[in-house]
Amino acid sequence: MQVRLVLILILTGLFVFSCGKSEEQKTESAAANFDGHKVVVQEVIQATSYTYLRVTEDDREYWMAVTKREIAEGATQYYTTGMEMTDFQSKDLDRTFASIYFVQDLMDQPPVTAPSMPMAGGMPQGKKIPPMDASLSVEPAAGGITIAQLYAHKNDYLYKKVKVRGKVTKYNSGIMSRNWVHLQDGTSEEGNYDVAVTTQDNVKIGDVVTFEGVVSLDKDFGAGYKYEVIIEEASLQ
Repeated sequence: MQVRLVLILILTGLFVFSCGKSEEQKTESAAANFDGHKVVVQEVIQATSYTYLRVTEDDREYWMAVTKREIAEGATQYYTTGMEMTDFQSKDLDRTFASIYFVQDLMDQPPVTAPSMPMAGGMPQGKKIPPMDASLSVEPAAGGITIAQLYAHKNDYLYKKVKVRGKVTKYNSGIMSRNWVHLQDGTSEEGNYDVAVTTQDNVKIGDVVTFEGVVSLDKDFGAGYKYEVIIEEASLQ
């Protein structure tokens, strides 16, 4: 009886160890295949709307700015693209950065982008945009813009906060540590009637909601899931 109990405990331990090792191997594999930037945070400065990070990447050191969040010094982070600005003056910090990168997709783990990966719980199903609801007419929020205006002037809104009100036509939660929402408001610009939003807030399909977040363009999350326009790190208003 005691021998059987010992064997059960050993097998249980081996199973738990193998599961943990499998998850670790997945993360290591994703990092090895990640076609982007891997940085280590050396310094964190918090401002009103942004978090400023001094990071190292291989033998290079530089500054980046992300929308305000908690990040620990020494943390390893990943991102795909950033927009460099030179001689950028931060009024909050009363400081001018000779060079700084504004990054919208900073992640604490590399995304798994293999096309064979199951989509459920993995990557947002960006290709499947809900059909346009021709009967929909949602008034824009006070101080906000319509989806048509967003697409028509997308370059003007790049890296800026916008407020958009619309009906939730698609919702995926807990993917890449964020929730994914698709909004429509009844307006369109050259066939673009739907905008994707990433957020930590929860909504339901059919809700009419107002989100405020930062605009990014041509975001590619891998496996063919690319967004011409996306509103990131948005919050319900």
